[in-house]
Amino acid sequence: MDWRYTRRYAGPVRAVILDWAGTAVDHGCMGPVEIFVNVFKEAGVQITPRAARVAMGLHQREHLRQLCADPSVAASWRAARGADPTSDDVDALHLRAVALQRSCLLDYADPIAGVPEVVGALRDRGIRIGSTTSYSRDLLDLLARASATLGYAPDAAISASEVPAGRPAPFMIFEVLKQLGVWPVQSCVRVGDTPMDIEAGLNAGVWTVGVSLTGNELGMTADELTTVDLAELDDLRRGAQQRLLQAGAHYVVDSVAELLPVIKRIQKRLRHGETP
Repeated sequence: MDWRYTRRYAGPVRAVILDWAGTAVDHGCMGPVEIFVNVFKEAGVQITPRAARVAMGLHQREHLRQLCADPSVAASWRAARGADPTSDDVDALHLRAVALQRSCLLDYADPIAGVPEVVGALRDRGIRIGSTTSYSRDLLDLLARASATLGYAPDAAISASEVPAGRPAPFMIFEVLKQLGVWPVQSCVRVGDTPMDIEAGLNAGVWTVGVSLTGNELGMTADELTTVDLAELDDLRRGAQQRLLQAGAHYVVDSVAELLPVIKRIQKRLRHGETP
């Protein structure tokens, strides 16, 4: 008689890993969008905020490369500069983007409503808090110091510049878990506001939670949300939710403020032997 040994983790959630812009800070993920729009504008090329959001979550250079590869952006580049954008152009855009971010990053460091309170409640339950970002390490350090003074300070923070590849690769998640000393991966929950966040979480083998209302997929500040008709807002929310679910999110919430009930549901599923 043949036997196959299987093992399933049935313990608690041990870590929650949050994205930064649009998830933990910067309601609407406005800072990165402003940078991408302005860096192309300086080059004589107009792109829309919506176009800037499509590949959000990628490493910034890769994001810029994909923007340059977009047919409409490439056509505008040719019209403005007389040739297709090159790899050198992408490098120049990236250098300028980093410089622009350094000058305005602290304007987008405010924690999103409810984040410090939920982080505190998670820590009370023995859950460690990690974070990942497509920002470079020096920009992450600036952002982390500023957000800490405003009430949000994760236990570990990793940037895309510190791993072999950024999202959708799982390496930032693995590095955060290493720093936190947390395993197995089934005990981790990844929370983010872009499909790239979800894909990276799935590639790492962790639970994934999408954030719809405060993040990139809806793309509005807290003040802007108050001016939107409720029916229109519901449509926008459903669209953001659908994109995150289609990316594979196990759950979608409006904001991190609604995360605790989801953590409880994941805890229950873990006790029953379920895996991400």
